Amino acid sequence: MPDLVRAALVQATWTGDTESMIAKHEEHAREAARRGARIIGFQEVFNAPYFCQVQDPEHYRWAEPVPDGPTTRRMCRLARETGMVIVSPVFETDGSGFYYNTAAVIDADGTVLGTYRKHHIPQVQGFWEKYYFRPGNLGWPVFDTAVGKVGVYICYDRHFPEGWRALGLAGAQLVYNPSATSRGLSAYLWQLEQPAAAVANEYFVAAINRVGTEELGDNDFYGTSYFVDPRGRFVGDVASDKDEELLVRDLDLGLIDEVRRQWAFYRDRRPDAYQGLVQP
Repeated sequence: MPDLVRAALVQATWTGDTESMIAKHEEHAREAARRGARIIGFQEVFNAPYFCQVQDPEHYRWAEPVPDGPTTRRMCRLARETGMVIVSPVFETDGSGFYYNTAAVIDADGTVLGTYRKHHIPQVQGFWEKYYFRPGNLGWPVFDTAVGKVGVYICYDRHFPEGWRALGLAGAQLVYNPSATSRGLSAYLWQLEQPAAAVANEYFVAAINRVGTEELGDNDFYGTSYFVDPRGRFVGDVASDKDEELLVRDLDLGLIDEVRRQWAFYRDRRPDAYQGLVQP
């Protein structure tokens, strides 16, 4: 497996309906493939608006099964067509009354390797997620893909260091963080937390944010998506804070071993001293 991986992400504006939103992401993915990308990730619940700005049972209609729902099946076909690994975040239903904020990881041959379900669920003004989602219950999987070991952490999860570390301990080389976050205090944290997580855990992070204002609320999603390396440095420019954008960047996964030799954080951990951290 080569050390140099060309990776992509998409920050997108909401189109108004699922069909056109998926079609738009398919075109971005095809363009990324033409530019040589071998993996691509989309934003939180990419095929829907960010409906958590309101609490309304109408919005359960966006939920679908994974992996057998229409969006995941379509993304599997897209993966086979483009030869890319795809991180596909959707609103998942897993039987009556069981709903999750989920991302499927699809290998380059169209195989669904598994899913990650968002663990940490906010319930604050404009982000009424506990109304819709149960907390994730599948742990912190790392998927052995055609481009390397890939993990997922979703939006609000990024404020909690434990999951970042669990992904590193499981061997993650690249972690996608699909998000929907709006201007205000989080804009400062957005360019602080994920580079810090990349440094602390010594892997690459792909930070994806929605962009634009949607009709369900007044949240102004500020984009500024990026890739960051294990030294906490942005890989290329950060995306626009106003416009839809496809980012394609070369990630040197060989840098991970180099950094881990210089900063032996995994060697020097003291799990024997951390037992109090898991007490409520």
